[in-house]
Amino acid sequence: MEWFGRAKLNFTHSATPVSLKCKDGTATDIVSLVKETTPPCHLNPLLFNGHMQTFWTATKQHGPSIYYRRKIFESDNPSVEGTFAVDFIDEPFEETDPDLPPGRKPMLVILHGLSGGSHEIYLRHAIAPLVESGDWEACVVNSRGCAMSPITTGVLYNARATWDIRQTVKWLQEKYPNRALFGLGFSLGANILTNYCGEEGADCVLKAAVICSNPFNLEVSNKALQRSILGKEVYQRVMGSNMKELVKRHEEAIEKFTVLDLQRLQNVTYLYEFDRAVQCPLWGYPTEDAYYRDASSTDAILAIRIPFLAIHATDDPIAVDEAVPYNEFKANPYTVLTTTSLGGHLCWFEVGGSRWFSRPVSQA
Repeated sequence: MEWFGRAKLNFTHSATPVSLKCKDGTATDIVSLVKETTPPCHLNPLLFNGHMQTFWTATKQHGPSIYYRRKIFESDNPSVEGTFAVDFIDEPFEETDPDLPPGRKPMLVILHGLSGGSHEIYLRHAIAPLVESGDWEACVVNSRGCAMSPITTGVLYNARATWDIRQTVKWLQEKYPNRALFGLGFSLGANILTNYCGEEGADCVLKAAVICSNPFNLEVSNKALQRSILGKEVYQRVMGSNMKELVKRHEEAIEKFTVLDLQRLQNVTYLYEFDRAVQCPLWGYPTEDAYYRDASSTDAILAIRIPFLAIHATDDPIAVDEAVPYNEFKANPYTVLTTTSLGGHLCWFEVGGSRWFSRPVSQA
């Protein structure tokens, strides 16, 4: 337990970090910029470890109010046909306005966690400071079937589903050629965003990206969760239940468009069992471990060619520390890994209920 919630900060990076130019024209580098914009991490001392921080999430039913306007996209990739929903941050309104936010403000493209959506409290905590400043626009790419979006084909989403963010970024670049685009990902969305940035490499049109609580090596994280009672009977069980509920919500469409055995799904308890019963047959993986290895974003770190910040709590009970690719961050001058010794999974609760990670995210 850290002294009165004062978490230790550490920065893992290349010995020769990439140079950057500040708004005022002065030169700096990515490591100096991250250190300058990362505040001390003083968390709620009553939530003294990763489990306590993560469990406290269940009590947080309210967060900053964020209003959205939804746009439905038809996939332009014939191999992953279907529709997906992108929610654009907007002002409160009473009458329907078909126009999306105009202007030249930078746009933040956000990916949520497993079975989540634009409504998630952790997501709203992170983007509220940016929205309130009036200097940013933002949108959330909802995974297919999440956030009350429909499933219109047999293509669902998985941990490597980079196709929808790729289409969204391409559309934004064409629609708003004068906007700078940035990425922000949480948990599974962090894994997807990392893979996307790695796949795009030097051609990535995002100016920079920040990720929080990325599980990185999904096979290692999965095995670690199965080793402990809390990991298996709490986290794996809850995540498995959430994914079962997502499938149940779209049961009619899934029966229509896929050959999944939904009866088999009744016997699923844990997330890895869900992946075995659903993701493997949908995507052609022989085992869930093969799926985890293919979807992991560890190696993608090496291919990233934009300024890239990862924020991770070493006591995260879900995105476990042993799955974090420390050496890969040291090998890539474009990347920095900020770790805190407290924080749990997408939590970092401070006294009063605010979340520490929203500040380095909004200031980076």
